[in-house]
Amino acid sequence: MDGRMPLAARLLFASGSLGGNALGRTRDLWLLYFYLGDQDGDVERRGAAIAIGAALVVGRLIEAFDDPLIGYWSDRTRTRLGRRIPFVLAATPFMAVFFILFWIPPDPGETYRNVFYLFGIFWVFSIFSTLSGGPFESLLPEIARRADDRLSIVGWQVVFGVVGTAVAFVLSSFLIDAVGFVSMAIVIAAIALVSRYVGLSGAWRRSVEVSKEIYAEDRPVERLSIWNAISTCLRNDQFVVFLPSFILYSVGIQIITGALPFYAEAILGQDEPGQMVMLISVSALGGLVLVLPFALVLARRRSKRQIYGWGMLFAGIYFPFFAAAGSIPGIPEVPQAIVYALFIGIALAPVQTFPNALIADITDYDTVRTGERREATFYATQQTLEKIAGSAGQGILTLLLLIGSTTANPLGIYLIGPVAGVLAFIGYVVFRRYWLPDHVTEDSVAEARPS
Repeated sequence: MDGRMPLAARLLFASGSLGGNALGRTRDLWLLYFYLGDQDGDVERRGAAIAIGAALVVGRLIEAFDDPLIGYWSDRTRTRLGRRIPFVLAATPFMAVFFILFWIPPDPGETYRNVFYLFGIFWVFSIFSTLSGGPFESLLPEIARRADDRLSIVGWQVVFGVVGTAVAFVLSSFLIDAVGFVSMAIVIAAIALVSRYVGLSGAWRRSVEVSKEIYAEDRPVERLSIWNAISTCLRNDQFVVFLPSFILYSVGIQIITGALPFYAEAILGQDEPGQMVMLISVSALGGLVLVLPFALVLARRRSKRQIYGWGMLFAGIYFPFFAAAGSIPGIPEVPQAIVYALFIGIALAPVQTFPNALIADITDYDTVRTGERREATFYATQQTLEKIAGSAGQGILTLLLLIGSTTANPLGIYLIGPVAGVLAFIGYVVFRRYWLPDHVTEDSVAEARPS
């Protein structure tokens, strides 16, 4: 299994990122707006905002603790289809169904029943999303043993991820304006379901063969408890360096994404935000696509860790100008927003491309150090801490919107860019301590380790 992975298999597996991005980005973009901002344009009903915000924050916190349990379970599972495939097959349809239920609350307007409904659906959706997505992501270090295969896959994952993000930002915006939220959700859920299964088909053969190799080694199943397994991951010095950088950036981009409909209304003066969000998103994704080939070439010539760091540094510098785009006198607001979004692709490309490959390298480093294979536990631990931070991001966004998110008082929206920039820059500073080489072996680790 150390030979080159066929191109067709790499493409099929990478295509699975399309559905995941479509589902996740659509939720991040529209969910808060659906429950708060689509009622007569008044987004400052503080009681409702606090209740909905609290439901999402608590839901994300509870969701976070599912990941390590599922990752630990996946690492220890032995079936004729391997360790990961059964989880993805069984959970993906439920993930799609509960995504649709987000957009069918029991009552019109804002009621406490809607708050409890949102909390319950969010929790159940998150369980099935983790059961499908966690094992699927953990397939990468199993099926792609070579550094060039991993770089190829993550590059194609970005391409398909851009398509998925376009589905979330462009197609969802069009569908909401044309046919409403529920019909939009059905279309997005169907795309996510098909994409995940197509992606799984690309990993199927190699995953089953790798599992047979592991079982043939007659290695006893790891007897560490789940808490000891997680603590072992957190003693991996490179994992501990990578995590804060990734989490801080993710929170920064999350609050900017969630603010887009409010930004379109308050700063750009759009009564119907869907089309404006679509234009901004197309520009940002176009910038990402233009930058991506250069990021991959530079990663091969230098290292993916260096290009990843440069992307975060640019994000830290550029994000603070978010709300200023649209406020420069003498220039129409919409062109300002579109030009700003185009250059944000420079920040997005490296950080959207390399994290999965970096985690794969970190799991190889763990195997060098311990002799164990804990891919899913590493990915799950990352997801747990990211979701805990994401719940904080949801709270930060809600608080900023409460400070001011209207044309008369846009102060909260003006603060979103600086907050996101500070988070990304701190992540860059932390990541400077990461030193793993692109191809992790005992010899390369010994050579690269700082003295």
